[in-house]
Amino acid sequence: MPTALREWERIAAHSHITGLGLEGLKAKPIAAGMVGQVEAREAAGLVVEMIKKGKFAGRAILLVGPPGTGKTALATGIAKELGRDVPFIPVTASEIYSAEIKKTEFLTQTLRKAIGVRIHEMRRIYEGEVKELHINQEPHPYNPYTKIPTGGTIKLATKDASQTLKMDQSFAISLIRQGVETGDVIQIDADSGRVAKVGRSREAAEKEKADLTTVQVVDVPAGPVLKHKEFVYPMTLHELDVAQSRAGVSMFSLFFGGEERKEISNEVRMEVDETVRKLVEEGRAEILPGVVFIDECSMLDIETFSFLNRSMEQELSPIVIFATNRGITSVRGTDLKAPHGMPLDLLDRLLIIATKPYSRDEILEILRIRSKSEKIPLEPEALEYLADLGSETSLRYAVQLLAPAYEVALAEKSKKVAKKHVERVRGLFIDVKRSVDYLREFEEKMLK
Repeated sequence: MPTALREWERIAAHSHITGLGLEGLKAKPIAAGMVGQVEAREAAGLVVEMIKKGKFAGRAILLVGPPGTGKTALATGIAKELGRDVPFIPVTASEIYSAEIKKTEFLTQTLRKAIGVRIHEMRRIYEGEVKELHINQEPHPYNPYTKIPTGGTIKLATKDASQTLKMDQSFAISLIRQGVETGDVIQIDADSGRVAKVGRSREAAEKEKADLTTVQVVDVPAGPVLKHKEFVYPMTLHELDVAQSRAGVSMFSLFFGGEERKEISNEVRMEVDETVRKLVEEGRAEILPGVVFIDECSMLDIETFSFLNRSMEQELSPIVIFATNRGITSVRGTDLKAPHGMPLDLLDRLLIIATKPYSRDEILEILRIRSKSEKIPLEPEALEYLADLGSETSLRYAVQLLAPAYEVALAEKSKKVAKKHVERVRGLFIDVKRSVDYLREFEEKMLK
């Protein structure tokens, strides 16, 4: 008997977070996978509201706090609250230096990926179920044994009307290539000639009674066959830049596919910006300023900070969220010491949100949520012991012990993780404090 297929899933560090856990602008103590950090979450909630209303473009936020206090969790919660339409681009500072292109080009592309453009377009569309389809064919002029389509007729019907259309050779070829047949629901763009197969009508699918099918079953549309329909195309400025610069695509990309990472000229970007500006003025598009989240921002150098400082002043600019756990340290590329390793002129422009270390009760709640997310059953005594470990060492260390403790429990045929299982893995995996003690004990034998 074949085994059942299991769904593949990966539990990431912040899989349990579904939002900021707010009620209005007030943070609930425990909600949406978030625990504690009430002031920071309420500040982030205000930022989300301003982003949604378009009142925060070109500004930046700095999340500061010790390691393991939820800075990345807060950024993830902001992304969840914004929804799918608003672009959210997470990067780490080290990516900027490992890219094949210049730092400024990498940053420009990242910033423009975070600016969405929702383009609205009205099109004349023939839409309906294919009731009849006749394609005329003639012998090929160079090969009389094969036939080619030369035209034909197609009858489309909706719930309220039907219409027979004559088509030329190009339409006939498009229909054959897409495998259109009677019973299919299709859309034909009257202006561009594009044919789109929407799916199989429900009536035709019920007649065929196929047990296994990959064809999508749809309802027959209502209204007239020819109608004016609005189409919405969500894109980003970077996607428009790439499309505009397609004339410079290399032969390698044409033959082997894939997007080659290359620099885009300022002229191309200016043309795109002008086009988008006209579309917005005509009411055919709207701009969605998204979010760029730059983690470990203290690794950025003075040139990068200067570029970002200038970029935030531009008309089309996303919201930038920095995150750091550094105190007073050197600004990379200089001998200057500054808070968080950031220039003072840039710091003065940021809204700073501080995160604080979690209390023991908050660590306990986070561990409870985390264990449910990872589907690890814990005995109350084990949960309390893990909370004690988290407050003594760090939250991250306590969370990391969950998975190995569960493996030990499974090996001992136990259905739940007990305190003894946690104690076992704590002896196998040391925390940072014990690691430092170990280094001091064997310092002379270590390589220097």
